[in-house]
Amino acid sequence: MATDTMTAQELTDLRLGTLNTAVSDWKTMVGRLERLATGGDGDVSATDLEKKANAANWKGVNATVSREFVTKTAAQFADAAAEAKSVLAVLRDAHTAFTQHKEDLRTATDDLAKSNIYVHGNGKVAASVPSGAAAGNAEVHKPTDGELDAAQSRITKILWEASETDRIAARALRQLAKNKYDFTDQGPDSLKDADRDQGQADAQYWQKEVAKGNVDEWSEEKLARFNETLENQRDNPGFTEAFATGLGADGTLQFWRDLAAPPGGAVEGDRAKMMGHVQDNLSMALANASHSDSPEMTAWKKDVIASGTKIFPVDPAMPMGPNGFQVMSSLMGKGKFDNNFLHDYGDAMLKYEREYPGDPGVAWRDTTALSYPPTGEPNDPVAGFMEGLGHNPAASLEFFNDSTTADGKTLDNWDYLVAKGDDAREWPLGEDGKALGHDALGHALESATIGVPYDSDATPPKHSAGGAELFNRVVGEFGKNPDRLDGSPMSDSFGHISAEYMRDIQDGINGQSDIKTFGANAELAQYHEDGTLTNFLGGVGKDPEAYGSILNAQQAVSTELINEAYHDKAKYDQFGLEVTNRVAPGSEIAGIMAEARAQSVYDDQIAKDEEFNKSLTTTDKWAGRAIDMGLSRFPVAGELVSPVIEEIRGAVVENYTRDSSDAAGQDKRDFIAMQRAQTADAAYDATYTAATQAGVDDRNATSQATGVMEKAKDSYGQGQQAAATG
Repeated sequence: MATDTMTAQELTDLRLGTLNTAVSDWKTMVGRLERLATGGDGDVSATDLEKKANAANWKGVNATVSREFVTKTAAQFADAAAEAKSVLAVLRDAHTAFTQHKEDLRTATDDLAKSNIYVHGNGKVAASVPSGAAAGNAEVHKPTDGELDAAQSRITKILWEASETDRIAARALRQLAKNKYDFTDQGPDSLKDADRDQGQADAQYWQKEVAKGNVDEWSEEKLARFNETLENQRDNPGFTEAFATGLGADGTLQFWRDLAAPPGGAVEGDRAKMMGHVQDNLSMALANASHSDSPEMTAWKKDVIASGTKIFPVDPAMPMGPNGFQVMSSLMGKGKFDNNFLHDYGDAMLKYEREYPGDPGVAWRDTTALSYPPTGEPNDPVAGFMEGLGHNPAASLEFFNDSTTADGKTLDNWDYLVAKGDDAREWPLGEDGKALGHDALGHALESATIGVPYDSDATPPKHSAGGAELFNRVVGEFGKNPDRLDGSPMSDSFGHISAEYMRDIQDGINGQSDIKTFGANAELAQYHEDGTLTNFLGGVGKDPEAYGSILNAQQAVSTELINEAYHDKAKYDQFGLEVTNRVAPGSEIAGIMAEARAQSVYDDQIAKDEEFNKSLTTTDKWAGRAIDMGLSRFPVAGELVSPVIEEIRGAVVENYTRDSSDAAGQDKRDFIAMQRAQTADAAYDATYTAATQAGVDDRNATSQATGVMEKAKDSYGQGQQAAATG
């Protein structure tokens, strides 16, 4: 089995002509063998010999030995033809797949080169400024960390898929050739069939190994082989369903409990690192299996839920340990589980928790090591379940809009899990006093509102009415209770959601002038009027990552709005007023963010300027997202998109980075004033650029940009003051 990922150089150098010749040769071979096996063109065939042998009047030894020999030989010709067809199918599909892989790599390499990103032969990407370009030339695009990360993900995915094709095809051909003295008619009809067959074979092997018991005593080498199988087969239903149903629901839960938490406690060192990989891959494998509706898998899902309250003790002699909900939730950190399974599982788990005598900290007090790296903290299965929702946007949105009945009382899941109220959940706290599962809760809300898994780089769909309404509820809940945002592990997720809904936020701030949103509108105007929106943004913006996400999106949307105004310039009687009105919401947000950063650094001292500076570059994907929404009607299509995004990113870094080394003596008031000036500068530059590109002469462009700059100062001040006194 191939264990190494193919390199870019190996894929590029792959000689498909040779493989294509092999396909042609085997096609010819299949034709010849089929004629030998079944006849055609008047040739004598094995089928003819078999018929004659069966019809002959054999006597004595010939009646058994000779007849059997001829019959078996005839069958071997048929099997040889069938096996040749399998070889042809594998080679043909491999050739088709590798052709696509090579094309994908070539296209990606060419695309990335336009952004000055070079793909090395080993598959690693790096920034590559054109030879001879001046280091300080602003016109030369310098790839950001976000662009490099996205590029690496793209190349890695292509090489992984090529490696998978290589692995499956090689194993299939070895399997077909393993018997020197016999042929088989049980070979695969395609590469996909081969993948399924290999998965089922691996599932059967590891089921037997698990059934032997003492899985905690597996050697490092055996654990690594198991992890390799999981990594190769985690997306293969042939393996995932067979492995899960082969172990059964209780067997699956018991297996992970035994492997993760041996009698001596959590494992350490290199084995602990390997266990982390096994946990992730097993989670993805079970998620893949959950999408099957076969009777066996349907029973598995039902039985897992039924075993949620069952104890899986570490020591059989002492009935103490985690229950099924705790074990299963520890295996929900990766992969997209089936919608219905998540709903039914979550409903049963919350019902159990709410009916348990005592708060969740009592219900889930067990600290058995189920997750790696181990923490020693209580196993809160609701947190693990939230991670599962974080990877399934549809299930997450549905769950937060649903309710659960316990002890005869129906309660909205939102009110129980998120809102502040008498019936709300008491989330277990860590040593730092923060809710242990709130980071995962943020991930679930992020996927529900944005529409893609929280850790995905995929382009989200247009906002649904449900997603927009959920964001409205988030703003209302935390904006009216801003103390809940102090040091909240959810702030980074709320920053991502705010960046995604930046047009909705600016529309809410903008009053009577509508701003087109990406799908359904979150309708935030009411929250701007009463200060709720300001409180929400101000509380969230104290987190460096949220701060960077919001500012990048704000700058992108503001730039788009200015360009849109110049695109429709003839529509407005008072064009100058229209442009200044369009820059006001973004400038107000910049003022709120400045106050949030100042409070975080100067007042609360919970983050440093270096963290905020870094976030401006690590979260720059949100600038690109605003452009990718495709709402602009000014010409940024095709190759023009990258320069526009780069200008926006550059403006964010230039205007919102603070050099702490040169401003060590600067106080909060000076910082606020500096940010006000730089926000105004950003508005001036965006307006001047849009005006000149629209054909406005320099004098008028300067005049219009100056008017926008003054408006930006006023709006910034309003936002900063509102955040300071809110």
